[in-house]
Amino acid sequence: MDIVLVPGFWLDASSWDAVTPPLVAAGHRVHPLTLPGLESVDASRSGIGLREHIDAVVAVVDSLEGPVVLVGHSGGGAIIYGVTDARPNRIARAIYVDSGPLGEGESINDELPADGDDVPLPAWELFEDADLIDLDEGLRAAFRARAIPEPRGVAQDAMQLHDERRLAVPTTIIACEFTAAQVTEWLAAGAPFLAELARVGDAEYVDLPTGHWPQFTKPAELAAAILAAVDRG
Repeated sequence: MDIVLVPGFWLDASSWDAVTPPLVAAGHRVHPLTLPGLESVDASRSGIGLREHIDAVVAVVDSLEGPVVLVGHSGGGAIIYGVTDARPNRIARAIYVDSGPLGEGESINDELPADGDDVPLPAWELFEDADLIDLDEGLRAAFRARAIPEPRGVAQDAMQLHDERRLAVPTTIIACEFTAAQVTEWLAAGAPFLAELARVGDAEYVDLPTGHWPQFTKPAELAAAILAAVDRG
């Protein structure tokens, strides 16, 4: 199976380095991505928005043969949902790592502080405590050293969706800073921020207790959760 790994904000393909070996060892073809504007700190992020990131992943899917599994971490979840909308017949499963589908007209996070075309990694104080579970001082320093500003448009642009066949794509939510039970409760209560997920016809919820960056804090467990989801798919 071809597995496409889409990083969250401020990260490039190398953020998956500790996750990919078990996937490759299991016989899968793994494609960790660096999205436009994330090539380096000095890269231009002018004119790069959510659609450009979705289109970049669609191009990778189109370059592959057969079904594809998409994995999206954090803001990358919105991007893979846009890809399932664009290519619903090509996606065997969409796996959201501490993230989920983004609905029509919604943005990933338009409250992040921007500096021109850039959204730099904020100070840790701006994150919630749950985000930072298991992200010790060494991991925080390594993350900040590798962080690349996110294109402002990716954070702020409104999602545009076109094909409701995306709702039939098998979906896995890997719940980290929240639990699978909480997701089920929020869905039952009609939580507005889960309105799009509530429309997905085939969704499962898997616990991986840690903070918002399991590829750094629990990479082996994240790889196992991805493999289990792929096997079920």
